[in-house]
Amino acid sequence: MNKPASVLSAHDLHKTFVSGDRRIEVLRGASLEVAASETVSIRGESGTGKSTLLHLLARLDEPEAGTVTWSGAENLPASARAVYLGMVFQSFYLIPEMDALANVLMAARMRGRIGRAEQARARDLLNRVGLGERSSHLPNQLSGGERQRVALARALMNQPCLILADEPTGNLDEHTGEVVIELLLTLCRETNTSLVLVTHNVAHASRCGRQLHLHSGLLG
Repeated sequence: MNKPASVLSAHDLHKTFVSGDRRIEVLRGASLEVAASETVSIRGESGTGKSTLLHLLARLDEPEAGTVTWSGAENLPASARAVYLGMVFQSFYLIPEMDALANVLMAARMRGRIGRAEQARARDLLNRVGLGERSSHLPNQLSGGERQRVALARALMNQPCLILADEPTGNLDEHTGEVVIELLLTLCRETNTSLVLVTHNVAHASRCGRQLHLHSGLLG
């Protein structure tokens, strides 16, 4: 898929949650522009709304006000979204009954296409993340770091323009987290894929081309 000059544009996002009789303003006008091939990190204190922001950017949730566009489009069909966007979560979200190869191929299944080319790409990606010999293993047969590497391969399966990563090392020990971040950044660089990385880790954030901080509902 051809990568546009700007892969993501979010303008003036607002999001409020209700807890009992309290209204909690999590986002109060957050805006973000991400260029093609750019890597951006977002840090912030716990509870400031980093994951909420990422869910809005992924269109997994909708803002009360503001807009999110991918390459200028506000609404893309599910099949197009599966090509445009890859996601990596803290909790992996692998399907437990499927082996590593089948989990990577789920991304291709979402766009309705699994043939020899897709099978070959999934195997190549597993080789790239160091799991070529473990492609037939189920998630419960893999370590946390290995599961996250499967998730990275799945995120890249459809050659997306953008990857959104939400605390991808949050469930990993320090050494394994370093390996995963290095792999994520290397793969994004090699494929010219844009990255928005939400992380609490200062060192990981500093490795991105641009570092932002979410505070009082605003990005800066």
